[in-house]
Amino acid sequence: MMKNYKIIAVIPAYNEEKSISSVLRDVKKQVDEIILVDDGSGDKTSEMAEKEGACVLKHLINRGQGASLRTGTEYALKRGAEIIIHFDADGQHQIEDIPKLIKPILKDGMDVVLGSRFLSPKSNTPWLRKIVLKMGIFFNYLISGIKLNDAHNGLRALSKKAAKLIDIRQDRMSHNSEIVQKIAQYNLSYQEVPVTIFYSSYSRNKGQSSLNAFKIVWELLWARISR
Repeated sequence: MMKNYKIIAVIPAYNEEKSISSVLRDVKKQVDEIILVDDGSGDKTSEMAEKEGACVLKHLINRGQGASLRTGTEYALKRGAEIIIHFDADGQHQIEDIPKLIKPILKDGMDVVLGSRFLSPKSNTPWLRKIVLKMGIFFNYLISGIKLNDAHNGLRALSKKAAKLIDIRQDRMSHNSEIVQKIAQYNLSYQEVPVTIFYSSYSRNKGQSSLNAFKIVWELLWARISR
């Protein structure tokens, strides 16, 4: 936690009772508050999050990660957040990376700091997923003009200014591409920092499989076509 800056983590969650307690215990060491958005879970995710002291917001139905981040980010701004961290609930993100995301905002005045798994020597990204994500990076570059090493990692930090401007409208996985496009649209400053993503059997079963990564490219194209 940084003195004089209110840092809030927004964590979207869907049926994460197996991982959520340990994730929240770790994250709250690095931030001032945690907002967990329960995206229509049918398990004990909300109850367990409340026991860990998180502020829990609930969707009545499963609306998608993008919708959950929108709900959480809007509420974080109402709570007075000056820096907002987007963090996954399945244990694949590492809390040691949170200070690395915050530092460029505090030190250099960056608007957005994006975690890149491809800048880290510790990356264990499955090869098929890596190929598909590289395709997504290329499509993002064509659409936004922004060249990144990793355009679809959900670990990021937003300044208050950026959080107000980046109004996420894509409900599901294409929100990652939408964020990049709005960085370009509003001429926001940005930086990538190396982060470590841990792909466990649990996170893969939760939708992080290599084959599931094709949905990222499809949703990116569909979002572009339907605009």
